[in-house]
Amino acid sequence: MFENREVAYTSNAQVVDEGLRSYMLKIYNYMTGGLAVTGIISYLIASNPSFLRLFFTPTGYSGFGWLALFAPLIMVFAFGWVVNKGTLAQVQAMFWGFSALMSVSLAPIFLIYTGTSITRVFLITAATFGALSLYGYTTKKDLSGWGSFLMIGLIGLIIATIVNFFMQSTGLYYALSYIGILIFAGLTAYDTQNLKSMYYQSGMEGDIADRIAISGALSLYLDFINMFLYLLRLMGDRR
Repeated sequence: MFENREVAYTSNAQVVDEGLRSYMLKIYNYMTGGLAVTGIISYLIASNPSFLRLFFTPTGYSGFGWLALFAPLIMVFAFGWVVNKGTLAQVQAMFWGFSALMSVSLAPIFLIYTGTSITRVFLITAATFGALSLYGYTTKKDLSGWGSFLMIGLIGLIIATIVNFFMQSTGLYYALSYIGILIFAGLTAYDTQNLKSMYYQSGMEGDIADRIAISGALSLYLDFINMFLYLLRLMGDRR
């Protein structure tokens, strides 16, 4: 009898483990796909004069460029509602649309920094992100306490960035870059563990699992993009 119970427990554990692996793999696949869409479209915009004129003027963003720049921010706030109320196809469309629109924000980096340094910093970001996400996935330490601390830090970072937009302080610029790297490094580990915990707590499957996987992919996508941009500030070679 005890042997049968042990076999049943082992079988259930394997099913959960396979389900978790599939769930996390789906998240990383969506995130990687989103990064690819953003990177490719960003490069196409930066390398095509017609696209550049559509989004940018000699003095900054065009009207259409400003619209495309702020659209992802609006979509982030709307994303939760779509995940809960919309169809799976609408959630997927929102994610891919967000990834495409983010390319307008990233296109200028191809004009400011050399291609070699962008590639180098991207690879450094990928290695750092991978290590931090693996830590969040495997650690036995409860990282839930990091959430409120990191969110407060993120709000402070946003406010300080807006202030420095007017101050134009070089020292503050670099200080915020280091702080930004630390915040999004912490969020990478925290978000990964949180996504894993959500799976165990709710036993998600089917349509719900797909929705949460896309939502999780968006969180990790934003962690990666922001970490990359802050590292590029410090390590990128300007043209």
